[in-house]
Amino acid sequence: MTERAGRKSTSKRSQSNKKQSFYSRVLDEAEKLDFELASDVSGIDDEIALLRVKIKSVLEKDPENIKLIMQATNALAGLVRTRYNITVEQRKGMREAIGNVLRDVALPLGISIGSSVIGKRI
Repeated sequence: MTERAGRKSTSKRSQSNKKQSFYSRVLDEAEKLDFELASDVSGIDDEIALLRVKIKSVLEKDPENIKLIMQATNALAGLVRTRYNITVEQRKGMREAIGNVLRDVALPLGISIGSSVIGKRI
């Protein structure tokens, strides 16, 4: 049984090395270090938080880039849906919540999003 467990961990290590060598061709040294750290992370909570921060940044710095804002919020909706494996009914509530957040963040910043974008299906 010990021999089998040893093979399993070696196999995982080999897969990790293959993955790392595949990506290492396109990563600079700082990205390689980040990649190693990211390899130890499980789940998508950090990605959800990062995307929320980036959406806020886009709203502050490039509020007229509606296409990017909508792409990011759609990506966020997909990550949240995946994270919580939510139902269709819950998706409707999330869609409303995202629309409300856009209005609540956009209006104080003086951004005009328009009803067609807010009402767009997420």
